[in-house]
Amino acid sequence: MFLDFDGTLAGLQDDADTVSLLSGMDKVLVSCAERVGGALAVLSGRDLGDLSKRVPSGLWRFGNHGLRRAAPNETPAGTIAHAPADLVAALQILATRHPGVQLEPKGPVLAVHYRAAPDVAHELGEALNRAIEPFADYSLQHGKMVYEAKPSAANKGACLTDAMSSAPFQGRRPVMIGDDTTDEDAFSAAQSLGGLAIKVGEGPTVAHHRLTSVADVHALLREFASI
Repeated sequence: MFLDFDGTLAGLQDDADTVSLLSGMDKVLVSCAERVGGALAVLSGRDLGDLSKRVPSGLWRFGNHGLRRAAPNETPAGTIAHAPADLVAALQILATRHPGVQLEPKGPVLAVHYRAAPDVAHELGEALNRAIEPFADYSLQHGKMVYEAKPSAANKGACLTDAMSSAPFQGRRPVMIGDDTTDEDAFSAAQSLGGLAIKVGEGPTVAHHRLTSVADVHALLREFASI
């Protein structure tokens, strides 16, 4: 099982720092992991250190869109490369031009949140695309009220595929549950490996299955944990 965090395990908030698991869901996740022999991972765009503060340490955690990972009960360690300084500076300038827009560096990934300024979405997206043009390895991905400038290695699909090649995931059918565009690569990867992909909420998707809300994800996981 591969589970996105924001918008999947926990509801989206205007302030990303306030997002947390609903009370009791930590125990449900641990129970689900036990049922699948430990083959459950939270796969998130959040920085690994940040993610590890929000989910049980007894789970696999893949952060930074798969660029960093921690095994169960492993404390995140080591450093990760940062985005090019010139790119950070350019995106920071763009963010400060629009009140309510916030730049969040996550290692080499740069997230530009505009949930507090929804009217600037189109203008901001065009400006960000121009800003990353000189950086050949970077592309811009549009998610729910966020743009992310990501290097090619930051890819949830590649992370899932790599995880499936070793224990405890190897030899199993992957199930990926997510809600945003950053999860689409992982949906494709899971289905190509004979597994299932489940999209949470509305919007176009390659996933063959869909749940309506975070509450539905919780209900599914509770049912699985109790079987």
